[in-house]
Amino acid sequence: MASPSTALLALVIALGCAATTANARFTALQWTPAHATFYGDETAAETMGGACGYGNLYATGYGTDTAALSTTLFKDGYGCGTCYQIRCTGSPSCYTGSPVITVTATNLCPPNWAKDTNNGGWCNPPRTHFDLSKPAFMKMALWRAGIVPVMYRRVPCVRRGGLRFALQGNTYWLLAYVMNVAGAGDVAEMSVRSGAGAWVRMSHNWGASFQAFAQLGGRALSFKVTSYTTRQTVVADNVTPANWCLGLTYQARVNFS
Repeated sequence: MASPSTALLALVIALGCAATTANARFTALQWTPAHATFYGDETAAETMGGACGYGNLYATGYGTDTAALSTTLFKDGYGCGTCYQIRCTGSPSCYTGSPVITVTATNLCPPNWAKDTNNGGWCNPPRTHFDLSKPAFMKMALWRAGIVPVMYRRVPCVRRGGLRFALQGNTYWLLAYVMNVAGAGDVAEMSVRSGAGAWVRMSHNWGASFQAFAQLGGRALSFKVTSYTTRQTVVADNVTPANWCLGLTYQARVNFS
């Protein structure tokens, strides 16, 4: 499996036009109980990378307000990029006023089958659980608590600018990591088109990456992206120039609503 590196973060802004199909704006869901822990230290160094493949979270715009999701929420990678509001409730370790934090899903909290679901196996199915970066956890509760009860709700992701596509692969294989996704934040399907050619359906590789086994070089690339939650489809034409390169990140002018 590949993952984006710092080299991918040279950002090129697309000059092409774009279109959106389906009027399916994502709205916040209801508050639901769960629990939250944290991993890593105050630097959040251990949160970099992760199962979604976003690489350096500072460079890709996600920062330290991030969470690793339990399997139930992660959905085999289709939960990558989703956004949640979380507040600590019902514990003396919660801060006064139960402040609300907003985090983006960037990683998986894997099951620990050696421990009981209610005693250490916090991310075992079917539990919904958030393993936060320590800086995010410390915005709502005392870190010494270790684990706290929370209320959470999924909310629209607010992003600045268009979708970003970090490209890897080789002459015969294109691997694209989709980042900076607004709206529902998630991606279910992708297709790519080279120049004025036919759309090539991409398969889900892992996390937030999709792949196409085709020769696509020498012409501008366009992408068609469909949200996992809303089924809204965004078409971003000419995201790259004709002389696009692997190892770069290209930004479209369109995003989800």
